Amino acid sequence: MKMEDLDMTESLAPKSDQLDAVDLVGGPRTFTIENVTRHNAEQPFNFHLAEFPRVWRPGKSMRRVIAAAWGGKASKYIGQRITLYCDNSVEFGGAAVGGSRISHMSGIGDKPLKVPLLIKKGRSAIFTVQPLKDEPKPAPTPARDWSKEAAALKGNVDGLRALYMDAQAAGADPDTLEHIKNQAKEVSE
Repeated sequence: MKMEDLDMTESLAPKSDQLDAVDLVGGPRTFTIENVTRHNAEQPFNFHLAEFPRVWRPGKSMRRVIAAAWGGKASKYIGQRITLYCDNSVEFGGAAVGGSRISHMSGIGDKPLKVPLLIKKGRSAIFTVQPLKDEPKPAPTPARDWSKEAAALKGNVDGLRALYMDAQAAGADPDTLEHIKNQAKEVSE
């Protein structure tokens, strides 16, 4: 009998509607903020992350860090990137339960960001976030020559339909779309 190499990590995901600190136990992860929406009084904001299926709901300290870095308006957060990690020393109700913390942020320049945070009643400490270097921009893909592709597909209605859909999805100009459509009509006539 052949041994199957099973991946148990899928079974370790918490049954939760948000990113939890345990999702970061394997190490820090970098995310892109797609949107920010309202949630409830205790956890007022949902940060929708491009690279994760559940929202992140930062605690008050991390919201203070975000506001210090990017300002108070959530619209400025869209497209920004953050690296989160699991900090096992985070306390809740006097017990160390762990929590998500920010280690790196885009949009803060090239120097670390230092933010004073309340650690416990009457005691504060400086929380430091490192700059997150911009990802290298992918090389631009050369523009497609829709007319040339249509000519190569002459006589192939299904191919021309697929090309038309691709051109439309890519935002090709109306003249190009009409040209492809006319190529397809010539075949069916």
